[in-house]
Amino acid sequence: MKYVIVGKNMEVTPALESAVRDKLGKLEKFFAEDTTVYVTMRVNRERHKIEVTIPVKGTVIRCEEVSNDMYVSIDMAEAVIERQLKKYKSKLVRKNKTAGAAFKREYLEEPEVSDEAIRIVRNKQFDLKPMYPEDACVQMELIGHDFYIFNNAETEQVSVVYKRRDGAYGLIGPEA
Repeated sequence: MKYVIVGKNMEVTPALESAVRDKLGKLEKFFAEDTTVYVTMRVNRERHKIEVTIPVKGTVIRCEEVSNDMYVSIDMAEAVIERQLKKYKSKLVRKNKTAGAAFKREYLEEPEVSDEAIRIVRNKQFDLKPMYPEDACVQMELIGHDFYIFNNAETEQVSVVYKRRDGAYGLIGPEA
């Protein structure tokens, strides 16, 4: 695997780079050799945050972990990605046949491990009203949800606003 390691508000020391390569190197058993892993490390006050992104043909495997120590965050990120891979292996390959080329054959041929089946327990339908993203954020807060689906009055497309972990808001919409 190839690593692109970037530090924001911090310097990536050789020790940190080595820790990332050692921990995430355990994931090499899953991926083909030409897979690139993007790692961004940030320090903001006492929060040490690591973001790991692994683009796989047609999809992205990603995690974001925060702790009070960067080495702990690295350990947590490795565990999360490994758990994601084990849980979603068959789904990734079944839904996107070309994604199989990004994984090692040994990994794909392993028997599936199913921790829990995905169950949809409620189906909800509602009318999408045209509104501006700011109005959608207000509506989201009023109903007490973490996200809100609406018809964006600016783009005339279905969009989603969501509450981020840092308390800010995010907007998701289709590509133009």
